[in-house]
Amino acid sequence: MLPKFYQETESTGTVQIRKFINAEDVSYLGAFPCGDIIDIEVTVSHRFGASGVVLRICKDGECDVDIPLNFCRSDNREDVYCCTLDTAELCCGEDQGLFYYEFLLLRGLNTLFTDTYNNLDFELDEKAGSRFRMLVYQKDFKTPDSFGKGVMYQIFTDRFFRGDGEKAKNIAVREYAVLNEDWEKGIPQYQEYSGQPLKNNMFFGGNLWGVAEKLDYLCSLGVTYIYLCPIFEAYSNHKYDTANYERVDEMFGGDEAFDNLIAKAKEKGIGIILDGVFNHTGDDSVYFNRYKKYGDGGAYNDPNSPKRNWYNFRNYPNEYESWWGIEILPKLNHENEDCRRYFTGEGGIIQKYIDRGIAGWRLDVADELSDKFLDELRVSAKSASNSETVIIGEVWENAADKVAYGKRRRYFRGSQLDSVMNYPVKNAIICFCQWGDEETLYNTLTEIYSSYPTCVSHKLMNIIGTHDTDRILTVLGRDEEDEFLDNKAKSVKKLSRDQLRHGVDMLKIAAALQFTVYGIPSVYYGDEIGMEGYGDPFCRMPFPWHKMNESHRAELLEYYRILGKIRTNEKALDGGRFYVVSHEKGAIVYVREKEDSRVITVANRGADFRFEIPESSTYIDLISGERYNDEMTVKADTAMILKEVPR
Repeated sequence: MLPKFYQETESTGTVQIRKFINAEDVSYLGAFPCGDIIDIEVTVSHRFGASGVVLRICKDGECDVDIPLNFCRSDNREDVYCCTLDTAELCCGEDQGLFYYEFLLLRGLNTLFTDTYNNLDFELDEKAGSRFRMLVYQKDFKTPDSFGKGVMYQIFTDRFFRGDGEKAKNIAVREYAVLNEDWEKGIPQYQEYSGQPLKNNMFFGGNLWGVAEKLDYLCSLGVTYIYLCPIFEAYSNHKYDTANYERVDEMFGGDEAFDNLIAKAKEKGIGIILDGVFNHTGDDSVYFNRYKKYGDGGAYNDPNSPKRNWYNFRNYPNEYESWWGIEILPKLNHENEDCRRYFTGEGGIIQKYIDRGIAGWRLDVADELSDKFLDELRVSAKSASNSETVIIGEVWENAADKVAYGKRRRYFRGSQLDSVMNYPVKNAIICFCQWGDEETLYNTLTEIYSSYPTCVSHKLMNIIGTHDTDRILTVLGRDEEDEFLDNKAKSVKKLSRDQLRHGVDMLKIAAALQFTVYGIPSVYYGDEIGMEGYGDPFCRMPFPWHKMNESHRAELLEYYRILGKIRTNEKALDGGRFYVVSHEKGAIVYVREKEDSRVITVANRGADFRFEIPESSTYIDLISGERYNDEMTVKADTAMILKEVPR
């Protein structure tokens, strides 16, 4: 039973749309396996004077089909209309498809149309508006059962920890690399003006030996997965310019350090997820070899090289396709079968690292990877030694009906991805924390949950900060005008005392939301202790191990450790049903429940409010440990994670 404040207000009873499968109400869902039979009921108040209801539906890119609903019954001055959809028939012999639909209330010459704004709630209008989305996916599609539990932690290896062991200390610095010895105060290279060349050859010395040495620290946060930014051999510190996919970079400790990390992490129950940068390589690579570092071969130097057709040359050798026109990142040609098979074939790069023990791949710029490449990648990953391997795509929008480069993508129809980075919810959480915009947060959470297959929703990579975005504490604490500072100012800019206090309070709310919505929270290294920084490269500063005792850092670290324990202990957060019960006046309340476990999250950016606890019930705030028997107050700018316990 929920506290009185959470009781849903009675519906106005105007128009209600419900969906059922095997008599179970699935109104929240908008994605179904092919073959499901969906029963639909539309309840219409008599005051609308409707003479009938029509379902207008179309498969993506095809013509509309009108399906009249059957009149089923009248009850309490309401008429109920029904129809049944066979998803297999809708797909016309295929095993998947994307559909858009709306309902028409027939009233003579004055027809009313449903107009949805989050794929669940809707308004009625005299003209057609936004349609509901329905995704039908392959019947055998499932995501890894083992993924989604606990906490993910993202590490930018060069900036995490140098390592104290002899092997870590003895790593040789490359001749072209600049080692910044000032881990405490050093500033990464940055552009002073847009378009200025940047070498990205400054290293701070973090390595995989160092990551292995900090596993106990990560365990204290409840970490179950480490997502490593690229670690393969490359010229730069960020490694998104791969030189050789078959070798772990020696600056990070090489293959020995990688295998050691895999083994040590496994002992701790932690899986390693690698960053797969398969859309492009570096120009300074064994494949392209523009500077002849790898001999006389390679696509750039040898017109007869088998690698030449791995790239698209417009005018050989100096004009070629590259990622966003950046010539040091030549784009791979995935239409070339030899190129694709190098990654996705038997014994290829995908399987090679799965067989070495990784738990999954995060795919860089997934929108730029072809359907054929993603299809083959999934087959390769799922047929490797660990079929539980997770495949996560970098997608910044709703991935259910994403259009990239003029083409509809089919990420979640069963043959490609298991998950994506949840940027829409990240942005909505920030809107809520900055401006108390509970409506955007509600609509975003609802739209995503009602768009994706349930097995995907509970595997989403929930971020509030990454290596590509400003540090979350900076975002939540700074003044709006600070966002427009030049890079020189940003390189040294820190929050004031008041900004820092506000940022910490807001980060606690953001983290509570991140840890309790559907999906798995992904913490960007250092966010748990309040690292500051604007965008790349200032969001990639060295981890301040020497400043862990600063008051705000210790406060946040303890908070994140509590959240990690909640993730570990509460069954409802592992794939539990999700629904929002209230969103008004700058506050949002939602429930996660699974079997006998229920967790209620309350986040408040509005004014203080009180409500009564149901008689004979006791609620405990899992964050503070406080118990409530009669009533509780949710203070402004706070979050609570509540659980009912025996009185």
